[in-house]
Amino acid sequence: MIQLFFSATQYAAATVTAAIRAGLFGPREDHRRILVVSNTAPIPEVSTPLDRMAGFEKLRPEFDEVRSWNEFVFPHHPTAWSPTAQDAPMWEKAVRLAWNLGDQPVEIACESIQANPSRAVADIFADSPIHVYADGLMSYGPTRNRIPHGMSSRIYRVLHLDLIPGLRPMLLAEYGVEPVAIPNEPIVAVLNEIGAHGADLLAECLPAENRPTAVLLGQYLSAIDLISQEEEEELHVRMLCAAAKAGHTGILFKPHPSAPAAYSSSLETAARELAVHLTVLREPVLAETVFACLKPALVIGCFSTALMTAATFYGIPVARVGTEMLLSRITPYENSNRIPLTIIDAALPDAEHGPADFMAAPTDAGVVERLTPLVRAVGYCMQSRKHPDLRDEVAAWLSTQLAANAHYFKRRRLTSLRLPGGSPIRAETLRRNPTVRKVVRRIRAVQAQR
Repeated sequence: MIQLFFSATQYAAATVTAAIRAGLFGPREDHRRILVVSNTAPIPEVSTPLDRMAGFEKLRPEFDEVRSWNEFVFPHHPTAWSPTAQDAPMWEKAVRLAWNLGDQPVEIACESIQANPSRAVADIFADSPIHVYADGLMSYGPTRNRIPHGMSSRIYRVLHLDLIPGLRPMLLAEYGVEPVAIPNEPIVAVLNEIGAHGADLLAECLPAENRPTAVLLGQYLSAIDLISQEEEEELHVRMLCAAAKAGHTGILFKPHPSAPAAYSSSLETAARELAVHLTVLREPVLAETVFACLKPALVIGCFSTALMTAATFYGIPVARVGTEMLLSRITPYENSNRIPLTIIDAALPDAEHGPADFMAAPTDAGVVERLTPLVRAVGYCMQSRKHPDLRDEVAAWLSTQLAANAHYFKRRRLTSLRLPGGSPIRAETLRRNPTVRKVVRRIRAVQAQR
């Protein structure tokens, strides 16, 4: 059996490597394993692919070969190209010839099956089993786009990081795909290995005295149009003020890799006013490497997945800033960032207004018990047609819990779904609207033909 592992980031490659080491892809001697690297940056030519990044040599032994998807589809961009249905068999022959796959059976492990290049690869190998792996909090949310039956029926499982033990991912659940958690020990070990070079960089750039005891995580939210650049700079300043308020005088800010250097200027000005020592980490170091080497007493962010890796993998106290603003701003309601944002807001304390004793890991039964119905309710409202079986459960929960959780829902969305908290007058108006009634009749006619 030939196994093709598609990865676009170093973190994704680390995730799938941990799954391999945990025995989730069978014994090595029974498989020929090929890592297929995709550089999905807007301009791949000026960015570094993961197989050329420091630390990749630690992952390389798990694979028999490394191939570049960018080189194969050139001059197309890997996120923009996919084969037409009639050309897919030809492309399969081309891949098999280029990579010497012969006629051997192939199985695929890929990231988001909803987008290219994963979608393209699944189309090309139309008979191959598919394993989807997810490396962040989005796995707990519903599937964004519809997956054709011919593809969804081949998806065997969703491999995910167990960032919130006990919380079940919704990703691909509507197709009956079972989630499988990657054990924490292998992923932490892999992250530590590839972070060795980053640890050396940290040792060089961190001050010998007054070493940072708090870490701030940037996300570059303005790049995905959630807030403006000015608002994001202000968000970082709020993180800094919260850390200083908690008593930290040595603070490290880890900006998003794509963030412009100008983001640090307002922070440095605020740091001088607060009389704290600020270190801006400009070197390409994983957040998990920072956690492992620095062992900070506090990590503050907005809704980064790294907040949960800090808490769950390293037992570091974490807190949030700015989630309320983003919950009111994020659009459309189906936005996949809504679930990570909801989880962080509900599970972690507010760094600006919460208690000083920030939590270390949201793993106790009380947190999971509270998160489960909330995530299922938000997920249902995001993609109600994919999860009709959740309707009664969500309606019952909203009827008693909406008052305490109203900021996670939009009145217009509840109204359109005829759920508790919506406007009954507006719902009745919608039902009587001639255009709405015409569309409903058309949908029912199509469903009857099926």
